[in-house]
Amino acid sequence: MLNDATPDIVETFRAALPEGVVRGVEQRYLEEPRDRLTGRAGAVLCPASVEEVSAILRLASAQRVGVVPYGGGTGLVGGQVAPEGPVPLVLSLERMTAVRGIWPEEGVMTVEAGAILQDIQGVAEDAGRLFPLSLASEGTARIGGLLGTNAGGVNVLRYGNARELCLGVEAVLADGRVMSGLKRLRKDNTGYDLRNLLIGSEGTLGVITAASLRLFPRPSDVSAAVLEVASPAAALELLGRAQALAGQAISAFELIAAQGPEFLVEHLPQVRLPWAEVPEWSVLIEIGTFGGQSAQELLEQVFAEGFEAGLVRDGVVAASEGQRAEFWAMREALPEGNRKVGSVVSNDISLPLSRVPEFIEQAGQAIGKTGDFRINCFGHLGDGNLHYNVFPGAGKARGDYPESAYEELKDIINQLLADMDGSFSAEHGLGRAKVGDLERWGDPVRLEMMRAIKKTLDPLGILNPGAVVRQG
Repeated sequence: MLNDATPDIVETFRAALPEGVVRGVEQRYLEEPRDRLTGRAGAVLCPASVEEVSAILRLASAQRVGVVPYGGGTGLVGGQVAPEGPVPLVLSLERMTAVRGIWPEEGVMTVEAGAILQDIQGVAEDAGRLFPLSLASEGTARIGGLLGTNAGGVNVLRYGNARELCLGVEAVLADGRVMSGLKRLRKDNTGYDLRNLLIGSEGTLGVITAASLRLFPRPSDVSAAVLEVASPAAALELLGRAQALAGQAISAFELIAAQGPEFLVEHLPQVRLPWAEVPEWSVLIEIGTFGGQSAQELLEQVFAEGFEAGLVRDGVVAASEGQRAEFWAMREALPEGNRKVGSVVSNDISLPLSRVPEFIEQAGQAIGKTGDFRINCFGHLGDGNLHYNVFPGAGKARGDYPESAYEELKDIINQLLADMDGSFSAEHGLGRAKVGDLERWGDPVRLEMMRAIKKTLDPLGILNPGAVVRQG
């Protein structure tokens, strides 16, 4: 049983750690973007080095007090806040932002876990390289949290999830020991893949303090297009045709339903849309080319072939970098539009690509039978990841629906995902919000293995208690 982080325990940490590490609790450390969970903490700990993180976890083990790792606070499943159980300490790595090294010729940089994603992208760009992880919260999200959740974003189609972008990690275990795994190697077949065990574990098996990241050549030309498509099935066929034309040059292929841009018109009118009238379905495609090949011309070929095949009805190929930026500003504003409306249930799901149109049709029909709802379906069609969110009907608010509506809608969606070999958590992780979903919908043997790993690496249960798996 863990102890509360009482004032006496906090003073123990304060006496043992350098000045400035132990801080008071600001409200921002207790909040999450969807305002569904509110955390508690006895103090916030802000170490400046891996040695200080090690000292913190040794003390936490000795005092039997929980520690909640905190990155940029952008997680959407409550992994960074602890609303229940013994009061923990929050461990923020915001002071650990150093670039420990960059080797452009190797395509590698090593950074500390508190580095903000946008800053990492900038350092890579200054070195003539690309770090391709990209998502709407990149100005706030920190690399430790992004690796902890195995974040995805818009470029997974070409470059993979955070896991594929990381060669090695340094991490502190629950008892304070440091695992030094920052080798910059593509091949290292020396036993169990502990790096990938820690990536995606959401701070429940160890605290990532630094990472060696993969860098890539920067495309010589980049362009984007927004194309109106006849249906999700047409979008999927267009993806196949686009890949046949452009191959690995396609970095993003985003599906957008009309409801998302309509929310922007209603709540964020300053966001510029690429249409006079919002189409029922559209896709945002980005292509990056090398060797003098024109990305714009390649997109125009995709547009033309899709139009001739009856898949594309209309569209706009970016004529400038500014217009490309406007397309992405619209796409990245969709989550904020959702927040302005307030969903009844939000879902971060993935499916085999061929099942995506079927899921969208069946889920829409099933949800339509339960009541008056609006559905905003958008996301990364190129890798089968949809953000499938259900909102109150026009003129209604979330509070107009009974609490049972949340569980009913979630069950409809999760059952369809189970039937179609999908996943109820594609890129956001489990946090605390989806622990019950894992227990109900996950494979029981896999869950048993996860609990065994957790018990082995964190026998006292001090690392992010309550997140990912419940310990029996």
